[in-house]
Amino acid sequence: MNNEAIGGDWGSARQVASPNCDARPTNEVSLLLVHAISLPPGQFSGGAIEALFTNQLIPDEHPFFAEIAHLRVSAHFLIRRDGQCVQFVDTDQRAWHAGRSRWWDRRQHGWRTALNDFSVGIELEGDDITPFTQAQYQTLVAATHWLMSRYPLLDRSRITSHAHVAPLRKTDPGPAFDWAYFYQQLGPKSLL
Repeated sequence: MNNEAIGGDWGSARQVASPNCDARPTNEVSLLLVHAISLPPGQFSGGAIEALFTNQLIPDEHPFFAEIAHLRVSAHFLIRRDGQCVQFVDTDQRAWHAGRSRWWDRRQHGWRTALNDFSVGIELEGDDITPFTQAQYQTLVAATHWLMSRYPLLDRSRITSHAHVAPLRKTDPGPAFDWAYFYQQLGPKSLL
């Protein structure tokens, strides 16, 4: 894989610009949030996720789309079931993925909100109950290595789920995501 970057663009990802982003208030990137998404729910492939993140979702194409077409959301990356990666937002910019959430920052000994300000969001195409693919784990590990090499404050202890930071509203990536396997594939702490 080509891991070269231009700005905060990962060279291994296909670039599709989302308008749903803005400047980070600081240069700090110190948290990675793992999400899962499928549109319509439980269905994989197709262009609906890209359409949502680029404000082009057509409400009449599915009843669920009518409920969400007004949303202005994005993530930095989407990893498809086949492992292909799409980047919507430069990682030096703020994507709109975390929503109302909070996270206990051990380094600052306190709760932090406004997580989009300092996090990178990676969406895995999937849902809470369908196992994620080997190809997705491989791409997630490669993207995580790239992010850790780019942002020194980001380490293994600062990778978490959307469900962890918004437990009353979110469940993703859910029990189908194998955290132990992901960390095993990520490699020993000493190598990062």
